[in-house]
Amino acid sequence: MLPDCLSAEGERRCRQLLAKATARFRARPAAAAVLVPLCSVRGVPALLYTLRSSRLAGRHKGDVSFPGGKCDPADQDVVHTALRETQEELGLAVPENHVWGVLQPVYDQARNTVVPVLAGVGPLDPQNLQPNPEEVEEVFALPLAHLLQVQNQGYTHFCKGGHFRYTMPVFLHGPHRVWGLTAIITEFTLQVLVPGAYQPRLDIPGAWRLRG
Repeated sequence: MLPDCLSAEGERRCRQLLAKATARFRARPAAAAVLVPLCSVRGVPALLYTLRSSRLAGRHKGDVSFPGGKCDPADQDVVHTALRETQEELGLAVPENHVWGVLQPVYDQARNTVVPVLAGVGPLDPQNLQPNPEEVEEVFALPLAHLLQVQNQGYTHFCKGGHFRYTMPVFLHGPHRVWGLTAIITEFTLQVLVPGAYQPRLDIPGAWRLRG
């Protein structure tokens, strides 16, 4: 049975679990930060995702992502980056006291540090949000129950020169495929929210292992 992640007890447990990582990573310099919005859609616990605008520059246009972006020198820390970017992209103002903590950082292909910030954003209807069309093409939610179903989980093996390099998780059968760093952050989030209910797919041996 799926634990009640939206309860006060669930929030308290997650905050405690993330306390050390939050203290360690919140004030560290990073290239970017994203908000992982835990919400309730018609009473069902879900994660909120965006589809990046196809009008954006760069290789990640049209990809599924969490709201977020590059750290600005004026940002106090990565939490403020994630909250600022979420308001700019979605028009969603998330109070700082709704932040549950900082997850393990991830690294893009250029080895830039991206810090995920988990926050409870309460009940919402993604269709009622007013995203910035220059940055966001679509907003959608995936229930935790959907993400935890084995038939909706996949993985991709990456090889180079005929040799295994690493395995990345993929989440399927929603409105859009969730892959790349967003899938890794989703995996980290599920391990915090529903420990023991999700079998991790990420496998990055040796120097490629994600670590803080």
